[in-house]
Amino acid sequence: MNKVIETLFERKSVRQYTDNDISAEEKKLILESAFQAPTAGNQVLYTILDIEDQAIKNKLAVLCDNQPFIAEAKMVLLFLADCRKWWNAYRYAKAEMRDPGPGDLLLACCDALIAAENAVIAAQSLGIGSCYIGDILENCEEITSLLTLKDYVVPITLVVFGYPTRGQIERKKPKRFDLDFVVQKNNYHELNEEQTREMFSKLSDKDDFDYDIYLNSICKRKYLSDFSIEMNRSVKEYLKPFFSDQKIK
Repeated sequence: MNKVIETLFERKSVRQYTDNDISAEEKKLILESAFQAPTAGNQVLYTILDIEDQAIKNKLAVLCDNQPFIAEAKMVLLFLADCRKWWNAYRYAKAEMRDPGPGDLLLACCDALIAAENAVIAAQSLGIGSCYIGDILENCEEITSLLTLKDYVVPITLVVFGYPTRGQIERKKPKRFDLDFVVQKNNYHELNEEQTREMFSKLSDKDDFDYDIYLNSICKRKYLSDFSIEMNRSVKEYLKPFFSDQKIK
């Protein structure tokens, strides 16, 4: 197994960090690695906020479903799907133009997430742990105010970084679904109930695994949780400009 693939297999979410700082040189390498990611038409449809202000980190830790380790991370990067900067560039050139639409947003989301993954893998190769924070999509109004976001600029993922503690290094990486349940040939088809139950059964190491108990627990804890419901509400707010005839602000 080569070093790149080994890094991919070793990488896991890290939520506890040592007191070791991430150097300026390491940060620059991670950011420059993010910039090497594929991007639609070489447009770089994202902006990265390097959150150094501790007060902002503290606030993000609260707004992102009360996760204190966000405030304790040595480096905090917010990847924004930015459909506004090209709109401005066209405007400055007095080009014939239109307002950004949902297709533009999806491209920008892809750009931002690929760049984020590059940053995560680069950090892993340096021995620096990371964790994606999807909860950045919650609390639209507060996040927008805190970070002075504009229409057509959407926070897609927050990633926190730090050197992992010994316990985090030794913690076993969660098992993934078997490829046979995820990779399909040529056409999409739904998994039937038997296949779905088998998929989860193979994911578990427990001999007494109970599919019904497990799925009901996950559904209650994740899918029906307050943070999940709030996230969906907030995303609707972020999406409004992309489906509106209102003038850009």
